[in-house]
Amino acid sequence: MKSTSVSLIAGVVALAAVTGFAALNVPDGSGTAEARTAARLPVERTSLLCPAPGLSDLSETAYTAFTPAGGSGGSANGGKAELLSSAKDDDKDTKKDKGKGKKADKPVVSLKEPGKPATGEASGADSPALIGTATGRLAPGWTAQQTTGIEAGDGRGLLGISCTTPDTDFWFPAASTAKSRQDYVHLTNPDDTAAVADIELYGPDGSLKSDVGEGITVPAGSGVRVLISTLTSKAADDVTVHVTTRTGRVGAAVRASDSKSGSDWIAPAAEPAGTLVLPGIPADATSVRLVAFAPGDDDADLKLKLLGKTSAVSPAGHEELHVKSKMTAGLDLKDLTRGEAGSLLLIPSEKGRATPVVAALRVVRGKGDKQEVGYIPATGPVGARATVADNRSKGSVLSLTAPGAAGTVKVTASAGSEGGTPVSKTYKVAAGTTLAVTPPVPAGLKGTYALTVETQSGGPVHAARTLTVQQDGIPMFTVQTLPDDKGTVEVPAAEQDLSVLDD
Repeated sequence: MKSTSVSLIAGVVALAAVTGFAALNVPDGSGTAEARTAARLPVERTSLLCPAPGLSDLSETAYTAFTPAGGSGGSANGGKAELLSSAKDDDKDTKKDKGKGKKADKPVVSLKEPGKPATGEASGADSPALIGTATGRLAPGWTAQQTTGIEAGDGRGLLGISCTTPDTDFWFPAASTAKSRQDYVHLTNPDDTAAVADIELYGPDGSLKSDVGEGITVPAGSGVRVLISTLTSKAADDVTVHVTTRTGRVGAAVRASDSKSGSDWIAPAAEPAGTLVLPGIPADATSVRLVAFAPGDDDADLKLKLLGKTSAVSPAGHEELHVKSKMTAGLDLKDLTRGEAGSLLLIPSEKGRATPVVAALRVVRGKGDKQEVGYIPATGPVGARATVADNRSKGSVLSLTAPGAAGTVKVTASAGSEGGTPVSKTYKVAAGTTLAVTPPVPAGLKGTYALTVETQSGGPVHAARTLTVQQDGIPMFTVQTLPDDKGTVEVPAAEQDLSVLDD
């Protein structure tokens, strides 16, 4: 046999091992070789990026990292999960590559085992972005929450975000360049080479042209933040931000601050789709504003449905929304929920005509000088499993919504970061409704804990967690959605064809 044939056989054997095939049968001329279909396998490596929380000397930030038990990634004892400080963060629109960053040696958060959260903290305006990696058994379902409290000033509020995975394309409806707003795009590069990103802005009249948002260099292992009002001379209440990369990948988030209603993070919205779900509108919301954008060449006509406690209804006077192509549309729904927690469902007005859109909600609680703001982007379903970290003994509300068929989910409260026993509870969500519950709390809780939601039957079910902290009479809050954690990956099926080895 030729050496090339030996190499090819070795390569096929290695491929079979990597993709999880149970057996590899070399043909002996008596039959056809077959490869069995591989099951879904746990991921072996996961990256997360937490944006720089600063801009205020009064900020106090808590980090919580968690991996659900039973992920079975890697070996029984192998794996590591850490959040490390990035090299530096710059608030200027630099285009020069500052070279490879060097992360701090000591992790801000180090997770030791699945099923129990690990925590860390930071203070002040100079806290950098964090770059994290989980491997082995700690990788499947690894999640991290960044929660910042700012007691006073224009940026006051409770700012929360689930740290994001690096990617090349992000949408952020509900941003603004209005004079009352100070919105920053945060970009974090986890890799060893520089990334180059573009930031596009779209207002009610279309693209807000700017050369300044093109070719932004994000140094290796570092982050930059860009004030979006410096990218355009036009002031607009509703702006959609589109972040893409020319080279490399980044984590992206928008920090939105309003002089009247406080601040919070806007997390990336779900990819453009004809039907969208925005779960977890608090029952006591005093103002709800929908912002939507159609990125394609066609206009979108959407029907609005509020999925409440017992049924789905069309908001009176706001049954539909027309979104022009490449223009941002805003709709003030005011006190949409009227004292009942709910979720918003966007569906095509015309049957069979589904124009992809992206969307997010700007939600205000409280009145006058006691207002606080939060943002809810459209999100995907829980799927097999989803997790949100940093829950406290009080202040968490879990919203579960089934936009189509009824669904049943199991909710598990993990052990506490400093002690406590996990507990689980099963919830059934009726079709076309939202179920808002106080989630289970670990027995004997000490510290914070994570909530994991798993689909049991029916569905799909979408979920969001609202965390509230009362501060001087202000209901400071933040909302995090719970899309599928993608803790497993489907290995594509393949057929053996060793005929290529024939001389």
